[in-house]
Amino acid sequence: VQLQASGGGLVQTGDSLTLSCAASGLTFNTYTMAWFRQAPGKEREFVASIRPSRATTYDTNSMKERFTISRDNAKSTIYLRMNSLLPEDSATYYCAASNTIITSTLRYRSAYHYWGQGTQVTVSS
Repeated sequence: VQLQASGGGLVQTGDSLTLSCAASGLTFNTYTMAWFRQAPGKEREFVASIRPSRATTYDTNSMKERFTISRDNAKSTIYLRMNSLLPEDSATYYCAASNTIITSTLRYRSAYHYWGQGTQVTVSS
């Protein structure tokens, strides 16, 4: 299984960015997919997830208002559209996959079996 994240970069406050994560080696449409992020010196934290049913979960209301997670099963790819970016959104963003997850564990890193290598997002003020 491979997860390849891409789309990060250096942007300014208020800009938008779309991350992608292409998956291979798994039956993509049976997996719950998620984005996590990790800032320097901090724990890796949950951002958003999308179930095979396309049901979505976001960590905070701020993320729900500014971010959109989506999936394209034909391309085995998920996306994270991020609008109105803030300096505190700066982090390495990781995609993750699980086919055994339940709703109560969506936010836990340990619930995900596979991880991508991360893509760096830097938001300048």
